[in-house]
Amino acid sequence: QVSPALRTPRLPVWLCSVSGRHGVLFGTDSRLLSDWKRERVFHLYFYSGQREQTRTAHLTIDTHSHDWEEAQREGPCSPGQRRTALEMVIRTKWAGATVSWNGTEPFF
Repeated sequence: QVSPALRTPRLPVWLCSVSGRHGVLFGTDSRLLSDWKRERVFHLYFYSGQREQTRTAHLTIDTHSHDWEEAQREGPCSPGQRRTALEMVIRTKWAGATVSWNGTEPFF
């Protein structure tokens, strides 16, 4: 029998398959599960256990950023406009969100 805590997590947790690798995307704010207003700017963490990941990535997600706040002179395929696979996974839940890696070099 599955524990009630496993069926209804107390913290937001997503198991992800990113580029054929598995990882855990999670948050430490339980209010993110029940209060849609918390989805404006919030923090998530990603851990994959891969060799190139030396520490858990701390990500800041902004769901209310605007396209015009990004560099206008670069095309969608230029290096400044490309998104990592993990960012695209996050955008399946929060379309158009921007992801800040907070100084961590993106490894996906």
